Amino acid sequence: MTTTADAVQIVARARAARQTRYVVVAATLALVVFATFCVSLSLGDFKIPVIDVVKTLFGGGDKATEFIVNRLRLPRALTGLMVGAALGMSGAIFQSIARNPLASPDIIGVTYGASAFAVFAIVTLGLTGVAVSLLAIAGAVLTAFVMYVLAWRHGVSSYRLILIGIGIGAIATSVTSYLLTKARVEIAQQALIWLTGSLNGRDWSNVRSMGLTLAVLTPLTVYLVHRLRILQLGDETAYGLGLRVESSRLGLIVIAVLLAAVATAAAGPIGFVAFVAPPIARRLTRSPGPAMIASALLGALVVAVSDLIAQHAFGETQLPVGVVTGVVGAPYLMFLLARANRVGSGG
Repeated sequence: MTTTADAVQIVARARAARQTRYVVVAATLALVVFATFCVSLSLGDFKIPVIDVVKTLFGGGDKATEFIVNRLRLPRALTGLMVGAALGMSGAIFQSIARNPLASPDIIGVTYGASAFAVFAIVTLGLTGVAVSLLAIAGAVLTAFVMYVLAWRHGVSSYRLILIGIGIGAIATSVTSYLLTKARVEIAQQALIWLTGSLNGRDWSNVRSMGLTLAVLTPLTVYLVHRLRILQLGDETAYGLGLRVESSRLGLIVIAVLLAAVATAAAGPIGFVAFVAPPIARRLTRSPGPAMIASALLGALVVAVSDLIAQHAFGETQLPVGVVTGVVGAPYLMFLLARANRVGSGG
């Protein structure tokens, strides 16, 4: 017969095993991310051995290698890692709040709102650079605000939030298409390059802006993650545990939107990273919670590997990284929808 003390010990051992697995998975992902990062810095018109890349990163390379790695290739690679990490955390927050794997910023309209404002800035206002990025952030924030207000009915239902977000995303896509049809060919081409999601031409200003954003938002995310775990239990349970549900949900949504907005502003709308990274992270760690660190690492890995493929897998032709992530993410979306229909939870 199992006593209360035995049950407590069993639960404690299970929790310790889960925490150990989480640490091992996170450490392994970090090593794989670093290895991919070093390989991406070693490849190019002038190939550099990986060991020399590592030496250069730690201040031991010669001047030629240092110039190629630190000046030419490092800003792009670092931007990609931080964009992927931001999208991974954003997706983990959205999916945990909604308790639905379809709830990610690129599915429920946040990214589409940023894209519509960015295209408006490029096509109508003739803006470039930082101004386009700032309007993209404003578009994402405004889209999320409208989505939250429309979903409010004495509280926010996750199901209603997703449906309204998909609807707003469709409207934003239509606006973007209209703006492109009215633009001159060369301007439309510039906007289309931005819309595919690309890391081409990223410099240290992008690294600094992304680094500053993550330095502010990551601690806030870590601070609020325990509230996210409580929200996953359902609103009634969360109320019973004394959590201020709506204010907690709103705060988490604001952080998730800002993470997605800044990532989109830095590299364009790189699709499906926020969608695929969190569920894979939860599966690898077997975590009932949002698996935030693992989601960030997986997001960084997805972007790094996709950019590596986009740059070097097709000979002289370089693809935008968003094309590769779309090829990976779209089948996964169809798989999720097909599985939902098989178990009777689909449309």
